[in-house]
Amino acid sequence: MQPKKKLMPKSAFLVKKYERHIRLLFIAFITVLCFVFITRSGNGSSETPVLPPKTVEPAVSSPGGAKDKFLKPHTDKVQNVFYPEDDGVREKACMVTLARNKDLWHLVTSVRDVEDRFNKNYHYDWVFLNDEPFNEEFKSVMTAMVSGTAKFGVIPKEHWSFPDWIDQDKAAEVRKQMKEDGIIYGDSVSYRHMCRYESGFFWRHELLDEYEWYWRVEPDIKLFCDIHYDVFKLMKQNNKKYGFILSVSEYEKTIPTLWETTKNFMKEYPQHVKENNLMKFISNDGGKTYNMCHFWSNFEIASLELWRSPAYREYFDYLDRSGGFFYERWGDAPIHSIAAALFLEPEEFHFFDGIGYYHPGFTSCPVEEAIRLQNRCTCDPGDDQTWGDSYFCTRKYFGARGLKLPKEVR
Repeated sequence: MQPKKKLMPKSAFLVKKYERHIRLLFIAFITVLCFVFITRSGNGSSETPVLPPKTVEPAVSSPGGAKDKFLKPHTDKVQNVFYPEDDGVREKACMVTLARNKDLWHLVTSVRDVEDRFNKNYHYDWVFLNDEPFNEEFKSVMTAMVSGTAKFGVIPKEHWSFPDWIDQDKAAEVRKQMKEDGIIYGDSVSYRHMCRYESGFFWRHELLDEYEWYWRVEPDIKLFCDIHYDVFKLMKQNNKKYGFILSVSEYEKTIPTLWETTKNFMKEYPQHVKENNLMKFISNDGGKTYNMCHFWSNFEIASLELWRSPAYREYFDYLDRSGGFFYERWGDAPIHSIAAALFLEPEEFHFFDGIGYYHPGFTSCPVEEAIRLQNRCTCDPGDDQTWGDSYFCTRKYFGARGLKLPKEVR
């Protein structure tokens, strides 16, 4: 008698019967999952992938236009600048603000803009300087606002006062006459101290001793666009020494003898003037006269070593001894600009395109649509004054550097 066959459990029988179908369903399920993943990651899609904020490339006026704005590594084909990726290493840099206690609520939005648009990703320190001690409200608010360390310094009295060689009566007469002539800040003593301080002393403050780079930020400014790269690392890795956004013309009545004094300095200190300089930006006739063009210094990203150099120290001392800060109304913007043009090579300058900037009176808004969209700019390009004629000097700068204007500029 043959043994009775052992019957399989019903569940096992069904699994064996439909095993091939189950395998096919599993393969189909995995295939669908892979397709969904690949599609969502951007492969196989005709749409431009949305990249995380830190991998979006900076805005530049490059001939490639929008199609290569996300290329890595990225080069600005106009200014021949390489935009570095974030390697997590921070430069010896800080933001610098000259302010008074009464400026607090005019400064809060400026600081917030720089933090939101840039520094929240990098946490650089912030140095605040004042000719009197900051009060507790100013310090507590600013400490809360910044993502790096907030430092508060008092300006030494000798840096914010009349030097002993200034004739006080003569200086007072000048201020009186300038007021009658309707010259802006013509009768202001504090404005003159500020211009002299920004020209010759801010970079000597002990709080800045540990830094190599700075970004000057003032009250009431606005940033319109995201900045997706480390501006200080860009300057360092590309061997840049002076960066700007706006360039305008100075009021000639405020600096009637500045250029003659500068020419005298060049004769006495020819060793400081670079053979390959940017004279074409500040003079239309090879240095005979000054064309009044200067970089608007309320926005500066620059090397502190430029101002610490023997060339600039001797230039500032020469100007200071002439008395022009008080007998006229010399501004720090033309002084910084003239010095940089004479002591640097053209390739050591950088025009910060793509940031978007406002200081009361003037607006810079990227003219390229792709840049504005990429950097989430909140400005109206119709308000841009960067490329204006006559009073504005950015075209002059591009011409002096031999750079091609963006195609959107007419």
